[in-house]
Amino acid sequence: MAVLLGALSTMVIGAPTLCAQTENPADSSPATNSVVNSPVADSPPSAGECPAQPPTADPAPSDGWLGSWLRRVAEARAREPHTAAPLVTTHNALVQQFRYDGYVQQDANGASTANAGAGRGMEIIPTTRLEVAFAMPPYAIHQSSVPDGFGDWSFLVKFRAFSAPEGEGAYFVGFILNAAFPTGNPANSAGHAVWSPAVAFGKGWGNFNLQNTFGGTLPQTGADVLGRTIVLNDVAQYRIKRFIWPMAEANSTFWSGGHNAGKKQMFLTPGIVFGSFPITGRLRIAVGAGEQIALTQFHTYNHRYILSLRLPFG
Repeated sequence: MAVLLGALSTMVIGAPTLCAQTENPADSSPATNSVVNSPVADSPPSAGECPAQPPTADPAPSDGWLGSWLRRVAEARAREPHTAAPLVTTHNALVQQFRYDGYVQQDANGASTANAGAGRGMEIIPTTRLEVAFAMPPYAIHQSSVPDGFGDWSFLVKFRAFSAPEGEGAYFVGFILNAAFPTGNPANSAGHAVWSPAVAFGKGWGNFNLQNTFGGTLPQTGADVLGRTIVLNDVAQYRIKRFIWPMAEANSTFWSGGHNAGKKQMFLTPGIVFGSFPITGRLRIAVGAGEQIALTQFHTYNHRYILSLRLPFG
């Protein structure tokens, strides 16, 4: 553990002089996407920021694997739009950050549930086209008689197929695979492994951008109970003064089979993200908040109030 903490602190604070990852454009060009992100606009880099261009110098021998890896991260980020991650939708960009979310919602039975973690966690860019995210098992606290406990552990893999930064088209096309495994307490677990593939699109115009994910959930077993779903997320986002990102998301789910067969639910999620702001070295911080509001008569929950903390690094 001490070795791991030492490596992380070196990576965040000490390593070679590379630019910090930022959710804001570092060049003077238009903006773009995100979904689990969004736009970028024409403005000069702020003090302490570096241009979003891949480094050209070869890593010094003393940099070792850490310097080489961080250069790959910088190269990956320089090839895509620089936007703020939405609150619900998977970001349409490769990002390297630690993210911790939480929410309180009104359940269908009228009681409320608080969730710590919300299935977020560490997001790493191992190659210039790949992101891997390892979520912390969320912890649910119920107002009802349902026992409190941990939910299922999950991980996500994101592949960037095509992309361009601001000034070169500001777009992103990629593929996402999320997998959740029944590791949680029975009352807070799906009880079955669930695979969730999706396609991600994003396009920016100046300070404005649109993002979209289209996918579904495919239970490995238990489809007769859980059902299969089609999931559609749309995000509209606008950047104000470099660090303010108001946004609106539409989150829709359509069921086939299972207890909710033939039903659909749709939410509108207005929200805002502030950041990211530099802390030290490559480490930055962004915070966001919003509310999911049910638009359909059928919904499994309503009025989900979301808080989000992001710590981009690398």
